[in-house]
Amino acid sequence: MNYYESKDLSKFAEVGKFRGELMDKFFAYYNAVVGQDGALTKREKALIALAVSHVKQCPYCIDAYTTACLEAGSNPEQMTEAIHVGAAMEAGINLVHGVQMHNALRQKGAM
Repeated sequence: MNYYESKDLSKFAEVGKFRGELMDKFFAYYNAVVGQDGALTKREKALIALAVSHVKQCPYCIDAYTTACLEAGSNPEQMTEAIHVGAAMEAGINLVHGVQMHNALRQKGAM
């Protein structure tokens, strides 16, 4: 048995079993943000979500947003570029913390 099973994604709503009103609020918010065109199209939102899914390493989201991207009209090249944008952002976010290392080196007289 794998820890992440694709079929488990269909059980997501069960998370609200003990506090259904909170899950209802989440789904209302989620659908208002992701489920319709706004300043961004559903296709653009799906590509962003696919990139974030990879950065946050959520197998459920990767599955869901791969499907959402295809359904919204994205092609594999666009989807691949989106995950590269996410990877580049993550690399830059990690590297920019090197400024903190340099600050510490300066404080310790090592730079």
